[in-house]
Amino acid sequence: MKILSPAKINLFLRVRGKRPDGYHELFSLMCCITLFDEILLHIDTGNLITLECSHPGVPSDATNLAHRAACLFQQKLGSSRGIDIRLTKNIPVAAGLGGGSGNAASVLLALNTVYENPFSRAQLMEVGLVLGADVPFFIFQKPAIATGIGDVLDHFEGELPYHFLLLYPEISVSTAEIYQNLNLTLTKDEKKPTSTHLKLTRFEPARHLTNDLETVTANKHPEIGMLKERLLAQGAIGALMSGSGPTVFGLFNDIETAKSAKQALSCDAELKDIQMFLADPILKPDTKLIDI
Repeated sequence: MKILSPAKINLFLRVRGKRPDGYHELFSLMCCITLFDEILLHIDTGNLITLECSHPGVPSDATNLAHRAACLFQQKLGSSRGIDIRLTKNIPVAAGLGGGSGNAASVLLALNTVYENPFSRAQLMEVGLVLGADVPFFIFQKPAIATGIGDVLDHFEGELPYHFLLLYPEISVSTAEIYQNLNLTLTKDEKKPTSTHLKLTRFEPARHLTNDLETVTANKHPEIGMLKERLLAQGAIGALMSGSGPTVFGLFNDIETAKSAKQALSCDAELKDIQMFLADPILKPDTKLIDI
């Protein structure tokens, strides 16, 4: 079985406060995009779950989220059959794009398909939440307004007629550290849209593109601001950091402008170490992502 495991971006991210359990209360507009890791999954006659990964910085043992997802699924199903997972990483690691969470969700969805859907989507999302707050979103498979710790999902049905150019500076960002340094008193801008407002209106980059975590990351890594400026100079109608970073994306109204921007930025000597990706939004579940 071949699986395409998508990345995600946050088109809007607001941190509403810190919860008693230590997590943060979020409000975000999330969308999967056409940047994929590739997973080859084989169910064999043994009883071991094994994983190999193309990226040397990603663990291949039981701490890997895809491996953990397979274990949890088999436990819930009551099966002891072996599963062999081969993971090819194309999504940058620890980049604010949810690659690991997406891998876990893709394994859960694929195994559910193989076993002829023993679990509902809601049940899979419950299993996914054990693995991480972003995993239920990838199982949801539609653009969503996410609240709670990111696990309460409401389908965003507005149009997202954009093309994205992603810029990934190969710098290390600790999500936990970003949240620890977040000043919540600076995130309470009442002019920012509410969940109800986003449901009732269309997404407008000029009004809605905002990320409460961006200032924290950009203060430590000035590259974030520089990359946004480069994208805007090349015709992006808006630019934002995704998640806790460091990936920055620009929105473009047409694919030709996005391609021209990528070409121009690829020739910029100052950006020679920046990874660049063109991508589109994924607006509905795509059965082509799993090839049995």
